[in-house]
Amino acid sequence: MGFFDKIKAGLTRTRENIGHSFDSLFAGELDDDFYDELEETLILSDMGVNATMKATEELRRRTKERKIKDAAGAKDCLREILTEMLQVGPGELDLTKSPSVLLVIGVNGVGKTTTIGKLGALLKADGKRVLFAAADTFRAAAADQLEIWSDRCGVELVRQHEGADPAAVVYDAMQAAKARKCDVVLVDTAGRLHNKQNLMNELTKIGKVIDREVPGGRTETLLVLDATTGQNGLIQAKQFQEATGITGIVLTKLDGSAKGGIVVAIAQELGIPVKFIGVGEGIDDLMPFQPEEFVRALL
Repeated sequence: MGFFDKIKAGLTRTRENIGHSFDSLFAGELDDDFYDELEETLILSDMGVNATMKATEELRRRTKERKIKDAAGAKDCLREILTEMLQVGPGELDLTKSPSVLLVIGVNGVGKTTTIGKLGALLKADGKRVLFAAADTFRAAAADQLEIWSDRCGVELVRQHEGADPAAVVYDAMQAAKARKCDVVLVDTAGRLHNKQNLMNELTKIGKVIDREVPGGRTETLLVLDATTGQNGLIQAKQFQEATGITGIVLTKLDGSAKGGIVVAIAQELGIPVKFIGVGEGIDDLMPFQPEEFVRALL
């Protein structure tokens, strides 16, 4: 099953909730009522007010400019606009340095450790030598969970005991990566510390270790978000963005009750590209994000 089919299946609830609204909308007249209903429908899809207003205002402008008179003709125009709104930065990982370091962050429960496992399998299948660093030493069994994934996809793991200094784990991982000539190091981090300042301090400390041990090495910071949390996911993203620079989003759980519009809201509110999406429980159900195909499935 390809990207489009998996996304289409994953967005079943969105279409069940608002699909009939889209169908009736684009079968009607291109008038003020159309735009009012379109705004309501997009907001119901978790796109948020700001992204919705931007999309509808641009649609008004383009349909007028192109002399589009009917709602059916506006549908392709809307697809075009939403696709452009999702293209806010490089969609691919920067793996030009060796070893490249991917720092994976996010609150507990979003599927962070599982995402690391799936991403490791994806990178290994692409011919990369991958190493996992179990730097989430605060959550009980986090390292054990990552070890299960390392065994499952045949990726090496560096870990210490529960409660160990996360930066010390990262230091060991950097040493191991250089000695074993690894291409990519995936670092699992704590999902929740006592407050935002503690989180920022911990991530800053880890970043300093990486910079010192791999001078000039490229570090991507990937924020994992649960798509089913909707606008709460956007709030999480804003908080993490304040604590540390984020280079990309991994959106998980698009195979359940998620509403796909949150992807557009994140791209527009934060200017951060969605790089991967999770569309199932299988090891191969983490896929590189394709904006055009995603919008086609959403509409």
